[in-house]
Amino acid sequence: MSTISQWQLRAAFAARLSEMYGQEVPAYTTLVDVSREVNADVLRARGADAERLGSIGRVTAERHGAIRVGTPRELHQVARVFAALGMHPVGFYDLREAAASAVPVVSTAFRPIDGEELARNPFRVFTSMLTPADPRFFDADLRSRLENFLAGRELFPPELLALADRSEADRELPADDAERFLQLAVAAFELSSEPVDKAWYETLERISAVAADIGGVRSTHINHLTPRVLDIDELYRRMTERGIEMIDTIQGPPAWKGPDVLLRQTSFRALAEPRAMRLADGGVEDGALRVRFGEVEARGIALTREGRALYDELLGRVDEQASLNPSEARSDIARGVWERHMPAGEQELAAKGLAYFSYRLADERPRDGSKPPTGISQLVQQGWVHAEPIVYEDFLPRSAAGIFQSNLSGEGTRDNDQQGTAYDAGRLSGAIGREVLDPFDLYAQQQDRSLARVARELGITGTLR
Repeated sequence: MSTISQWQLRAAFAARLSEMYGQEVPAYTTLVDVSREVNADVLRARGADAERLGSIGRVTAERHGAIRVGTPRELHQVARVFAALGMHPVGFYDLREAAASAVPVVSTAFRPIDGEELARNPFRVFTSMLTPADPRFFDADLRSRLENFLAGRELFPPELLALADRSEADRELPADDAERFLQLAVAAFELSSEPVDKAWYETLERISAVAADIGGVRSTHINHLTPRVLDIDELYRRMTERGIEMIDTIQGPPAWKGPDVLLRQTSFRALAEPRAMRLADGGVEDGALRVRFGEVEARGIALTREGRALYDELLGRVDEQASLNPSEARSDIARGVWERHMPAGEQELAAKGLAYFSYRLADERPRDGSKPPTGISQLVQQGWVHAEPIVYEDFLPRSAAGIFQSNLSGEGTRDNDQQGTAYDAGRLSGAIGREVLDPFDLYAQQQDRSLARVARELGITGTLR
């Protein structure tokens, strides 16, 4: 009997989800088509350099999805579904603190963590959980009503969870079971046709449109699905030319002449989608909800903790200068700040310990019997070793919050006189039932493994630095 491995299951799930979402949100298909066009043009123009942060095959196939759940129980269950696909929770993101408007969620991202698995299919799902216990958003009565509502729904059928557990344990599924798993998993994230309780939805929407999207319905759904593009500025221009309304900005680092770092994201605005609304008298009327949008991303080099601290410091400088110069375009301010303070080349990023790289022996390294130096910078400079940037596989809370905010129908309400409820990676790990991994540790391990391999191959004792 043929079997389907976890990475094949992951690739098939991502492809089917993309097909389903394209049928539900046709503008997403336009986004994918334009992304492919831009990628093909960049590849023609830049050649091999365009694939420095991933092969064109990987980049074109790459997607990340976003979903929202309401409770620790639901988060634990969705973690089982993603574990079936070889995906692990990585990173903790508190969008409550990153957003100026009311976004009462904390998040993690499920993704592969092994380099080979990422190369095969890097599908990720940014997963947010509602925080009903936070009194800044929900008073005691509304919290009780919300928690009761969430406790009474089932997002993932028992058959799906049983198949997921089997796939995680065996790291594969028989072909027939794999097909059934895919059918159930994709169905779990389809937009439900069940009428929405209008009064209940509007009660939550007054607090937060995100809270209403999570706790105002009896199901979950893909909130957005994101292709990866090699030139996000060009994509933004082409989408606008086609009459697609984009949000005002590209979130993340600015466009500049130096290395691409971390993550840049933008989206088209949330579309009004027809939804049946149930009235207080039991009748049903036609309505529309504006909660789903089409996001696109451009990925750069993963920064170390020191690099990330520099990035956050530069964002602060941009904020300060933008407030003092409101007539100047923020993108121009950001570009100037980056050019003054961010290293202009990969070699400097590596030498200053600001970014992560994977190292390998150069095919054209010296063969004259000379002894290699023992420092990694000298090995690279003298042509013994190549440094290849490690792709940033994760997310930025401020950027995610910015995308969420740009697609909200209103600011919502937030009582900042109340003390917020504490959440961290440890608390999220407890809810999920498995450790939320630190992305910095994963990148460092990848870099350290490559350094150890180079040292072995060159016969260098001790640790390369």
